[in-house]
Amino acid sequence: MKTPNTMLSALPTTIFTRMSQLAVQHNAINLGQGFPDTEGPDDIVTYAADALRDQRNQYAPLTGLPELREAVAESNKRFYGLEVDAASEVVVTSGATEALAASLTAVINPGDEVVLIEPLYDTYLPMIRLLGAVPKCVRLEPPSWELSLEALRGAFSPKTKAILLNSPMNPAGKVFSYDELSAIAELVREYDAYAICDEVYEHLTFHVKHYPLMTFPGMRERCMRIGSAGKSFSLTGWKVGYVTACASLAALVAKAHQLYVFATAPNLQRAVAYGLRKDDTYYQELAASLEARRDLLRDGLHELGFKTLPADGSYFVVADITPLAKGRDDVAFAEWLVEAAGVATIPVSAFYDADSAKPPQNLIRFAFCKQPDVLKEALKRLKAALA
Repeated sequence: MKTPNTMLSALPTTIFTRMSQLAVQHNAINLGQGFPDTEGPDDIVTYAADALRDQRNQYAPLTGLPELREAVAESNKRFYGLEVDAASEVVVTSGATEALAASLTAVINPGDEVVLIEPLYDTYLPMIRLLGAVPKCVRLEPPSWELSLEALRGAFSPKTKAILLNSPMNPAGKVFSYDELSAIAELVREYDAYAICDEVYEHLTFHVKHYPLMTFPGMRERCMRIGSAGKSFSLTGWKVGYVTACASLAALVAKAHQLYVFATAPNLQRAVAYGLRKDDTYYQELAASLEARRDLLRDGLHELGFKTLPADGSYFVVADITPLAKGRDDVAFAEWLVEAAGVATIPVSAFYDADSAKPPQNLIRFAFCKQPDVLKEALKRLKAALA
């Protein structure tokens, strides 16, 4: 038979699958998986359930139900002062991952270069390569996750079509500062590029401010801003995302969305529209709850001898295993933790381009978006194994 898609055929089983399999095999607490172990708000779930009975279960409009697009536009205004036309500048997608794929498809041609910042969400590189584009990676430097503006400038060229920017960031937990974002915006304008902005953790920040790149001078027409109901409401299985962009870009995102998915479940869209209109207290309590869990896990890891890196947002904290690994690299140590301690994590080397320079091999990622009792039990297991 003729060879199928060579890039997909060459993709190995991911470390995420491997660690999840080991977690099941060893009955481990899975702090590798980046999703909460509790349901989202009851009122949003009830709204979705009731919406199934309202006789509107056929295809939703291509770009999303008007009530959700209006709620997304209102949210942009409420939190960031962005004036958005709900009818022409919002596209609802089946999750943020599909939003990423549609946004990249909207602007990328084969041979274009796309700037990325490592460590990065593992879907980015395959998506870009499937489109025939060339990734140009810049690394944050641990332990402070510092961005070298010189290295960033070196990644831009006349072939640069876009930057894919994730802030707040998975896996590093970094929230890019106003000055860093200003420098990124300057390069995007200078090289006449676009920015695909993965902002799914926008409401999950801890005493730092999230600035959408779209709010910077000259960026309104260049950015596609991606949000996620799954992250904002702890309902990751719903797979409801949304893209905010100027009308000309949103129209292209919609065309890609039509080819990939076409429409998203209407009852979930209506429930998300309801959720987006929750008062500020909901968002503040969500962030405070996650910050408390981060602190619980981080402080416990410190007591065990781990060093942790700054984590100002998202679901994740990265730990330096050097004092405890006894010469093991991150993959071997993570596998040992599952087997010996019954706690699953993710080696951070998995978040780097395998075709590039050697990544750090002394870092592992913990997900703290779990119930406090689960985190305490994980720390208890780690203590026993490390002793």
